[in-house]
Amino acid sequence: MKVLITGATGFVGSHVADAMLQRGYAVRYVARATSNHQWMKNKPAECVDGSLFDADSLRSAVTDVDIVIHVAGLTAARSEAEFLKGNRDATANLLRAIKQFNPGIKRYVHISSLAVSGPSADESHPITEDMPMRPITAYGRTKKAAEEVVHATMNDVPSTIIRPPAVYGQRDSAILTFFQTVNRGLMPLIGFDAKKISLVHVRDLARGIAIAAESHHALGQTYNISSDEFYTWRDVSRLTGELLGKKRLFPIRLPHALVLGIAGASGLVGKMGSKAPVLDYEKGIDMIQRYWTCSTAKARAELGYRQEVSLEEGIRETVNWYQDMGWL
Repeated sequence: MKVLITGATGFVGSHVADAMLQRGYAVRYVARATSNHQWMKNKPAECVDGSLFDADSLRSAVTDVDIVIHVAGLTAARSEAEFLKGNRDATANLLRAIKQFNPGIKRYVHISSLAVSGPSADESHPITEDMPMRPITAYGRTKKAAEEVVHATMNDVPSTIIRPPAVYGQRDSAILTFFQTVNRGLMPLIGFDAKKISLVHVRDLARGIAIAAESHHALGQTYNISSDEFYTWRDVSRLTGELLGKKRLFPIRLPHALVLGIAGASGLVGKMGSKAPVLDYEKGIDMIQRYWTCSTAKARAELGYRQEVSLEEGIRETVNWYQDMGWL
């Protein structure tokens, strides 16, 4: 069995490649030769030089594969139009190539985000897959638009959609700032309420994606792949501090208005740089929500998915990896 993975040079995609290789698949991925291939070096994987906006490279990429797992997408952009191009339009290009050049494909797996659903209303009502989608940012809206493209082609391309919450683990640079802050003895807390979140370790997510790609139950379905538990940032900070050998963390409360002000200023400065800002006003909007929680009941019932990496194990692995890499 041969699988094509988009975004395989990135954090989540490289772990999906690892999971599929471990399951005995022949792995192919599409990326420009100029991309950073550090996480795919020395792996028995075939690289197609190209992009999701290069029709010829997509033809070469999708031909003769059994499964396509579309991980690639934009998580940071300067505008909603830029997000649309990287999330909706790239998805449309890939599905168009599958329909044209590999109409007999066994499965297309689309990696979306909990952001399409929006935050949960309260602690007792985590997001389920059948709830209305209510994204609150441009990122969430364009990931929702990408899901709509997938649904529009489901009669031609057998598809499954995966919605992860925040992802952490080895190779991730996005959440590194949090670990660096705790390593300085600080506990960053946003607002004055106890926020609850779902998290997923990247190995659990990659395994959940692989299970969904192989399951006949997953055809035409959407699944939250996440932790089975919910956490507070205080819990996560305390555990991280313990694993970093910090006897005590000094809590720093950041009012919502301050978070939005810092995020907005960061976004304005970042737009003048060569890369889209990681932190901007809309990221600030995400950060001040009280509940980002989702239910894994459907994935447990239909796929047999379970969280295998505990928060302690996951943070320990991540901390050790950061330290080995010299990032902490």
